Amino acid sequence: MAAPLPDAAPSNWVDRHAPRRLQPRLKLGRFDRPTGIWLLMLPGWQGIALAGAQAGQWPDPWLLLKVLVGAALMRAAGCAYNDIVDRDIDAKVARTAGRPIPSGQISVKQAWAFLAACSLVSLVILLTLPPLAIALGVGSLALVAAYPFMKRITWWPQAWLGLTFNWGALLGYAAASGTLGWPAALLYASGVFWTLGYDTIYAVQDLEDDALAGVKSSALRLGAAAPKAVLGFYVASFALALAAGWTAGLGPLALPPLALFGMHLSRQAARLDVADPGLALSLFKSNSLAGLLLFLALVAGMWRGPLGL
Repeated sequence: MAAPLPDAAPSNWVDRHAPRRLQPRLKLGRFDRPTGIWLLMLPGWQGIALAGAQAGQWPDPWLLLKVLVGAALMRAAGCAYNDIVDRDIDAKVARTAGRPIPSGQISVKQAWAFLAACSLVSLVILLTLPPLAIALGVGSLALVAAYPFMKRITWWPQAWLGLTFNWGALLGYAAASGTLGWPAALLYASGVFWTLGYDTIYAVQDLEDDALAGVKSSALRLGAAAPKAVLGFYVASFALALAAGWTAGLGPLALPPLALFGMHLSRQAARLDVADPGLALSLFKSNSLAGLLLFLALVAGMWRGPLGL
């Protein structure tokens, strides 16, 4: 049995409980590291919550469940695709050398089959949504397909990941309302800056290895200025989230969890140390809570009362 991967918790359920023959595939889909599922799912939940709050309604629980399952499967498919494309680079980076493909636990052919299976189930879920949401889901494939190549051509692959990971905000809003608008666009933009911040933090883990492997990242480009840049990204994310709530006419109960969201982000930037990759991983993982706080803020905004944002 392979050892837990460096960025997976030693007590993760895949290594502890999953059958050995399934472990390589589960690790290929990153099911041993659920933070990525949260970070892909939460923008979709936020879009659903924003559309519901605009209409004075609770978010649809069945729609939330569909986004959860779809995010888990599409994240798995995306990770498999990324590992297929990056298998030679991953073999040169200490944190990724133990992944199933570069370590020889799974063949490229098996990885493609895994990707296809996850994508097909996700497609079935997507086809239960309104037409605009289906179109957005199909449109996201171009972003997903291009992402693994961004680290080869730009210092800002984290920005492309932001465009990709937060597409669910548009899809979730469209699935809940059947339309799009400025609140959804502003929420999407907020998510792009949020991801640019947290994925820059994540990239701090690989500064030396990425430089040796010849791949690019925002953390490498920024160097010692990364903490200040992350703070700037997070300030933009908070301001755009506030603007999304304002244009949607959300109520004052959105403000307390929204303030906590902003405080959480600022604390991450203040603590970031480019010389401490272990801390960077911990800060990155804490963004599940940050995204949940924004989701709760949008849900709470359904109550308008005598004042608005």
